[in-house]
Amino acid sequence: MALSADRNTPQKEGSLRNLPVAATTKIFQGALVCRNAAGNAVPGSVSTTLKPIGVAQEFVDNSAGSAGDKRVTVKRGVFRFKNSASGDAITDADVGNDCYIVDDETLAKTSATNTRSIAGKVYEVDAQGVWLEIA
Repeated sequence: MALSADRNTPQKEGSLRNLPVAATTKIFQGALVCRNAAGNAVPGSVSTTLKPIGVAQEFVDNSAGSAGDKRVTVKRGVFRFKNSASGDAITDADVGNDCYIVDDETLAKTSATNTRSIAGKVYEVDAQGVWLEIA
């Protein structure tokens, strides 16, 4: 039904999220964090089922816990990660293209024959690495 009077619409800051951490998982501050198929936070790794969610703002050790026993705060935005090596390195020509997760700190140009999840869009490339836009 359309509004017929003013409405106080609630707002939530969209750059930070607090997510349950997967069982037997350790996430380091600064890591690329993804959601697994169960919806729990895991560090980036080679997998086809991960959805990038942001960068860990803290260290969380749930290695002795069950899923959801601990939570991690992640931030979305544009962050610099390591570039992959040799033939899978991301270049300036890839700005605006999708890139792929190698691990929780490394990105690659290709999916390695459909074995890696998309990390997000290449925002910029410099001598220190690849700037990734995580939406």
